[in-house]
Amino acid sequence: MNAGTDEPPALRTPASPGEMFRVFTRMALQGFGGVLPVTQRELVERQRWLSPQQFVEMLSLAQVLPGPNVVNLALMIGDRFFGTRGAAAAMAGLLAAPLVVVIALAVLALQLQAHPWAAGALKGMGVVSAGLVIATASKLAGSLRSNPLGLPLCVGAALLALAAIGVLRWPLVGVVLALGATSTALAWWKLGR
Repeated sequence: MNAGTDEPPALRTPASPGEMFRVFTRMALQGFGGVLPVTQRELVERQRWLSPQQFVEMLSLAQVLPGPNVVNLALMIGDRFFGTRGAAAAMAGLLAAPLVVVIALAVLALQLQAHPWAAGALKGMGVVSAGLVIATASKLAGSLRSNPLGLPLCVGAALLALAAIGVLRWPLVGVVLALGATSTALAWWKLGR
């Protein structure tokens, strides 16, 4: 926040595709168990390239497109600021260093897979990953207040998705298509009123 006001800090534009490459590389190398929480913190809070609302809007679109959410998000953000060059820089930053790390870890995992402590470590990392996703969701929940559906419908849709996927084990694609189409239609109807 700015001193003495309730206004959020002003958004800024990345200086170059090179800066985008460096920021996305740093994000990717911090994103053990998923880079989404790191992406939100880096792009919204630290770099201030996007407002929380812009991040949620872009992430929503990234989630309904085919492919990994964060990869889709990187492409959209890179394109937004520097067109094709920015999209390429963001993608290279997001994927190059982790590719090297994952290949090295895969080779190491083949050597260690027989050890029980390695299986325990992987299970522990799963718990941490779930915690990171929950923490990111709670940070982004505040941006739902300005959503055209309103907070109660947004929370209802989130709970329906949680129940359908987490409890009933319905297919993710079907739930996303059904809830996404319904939420989109409701938002479109409310915006038209």
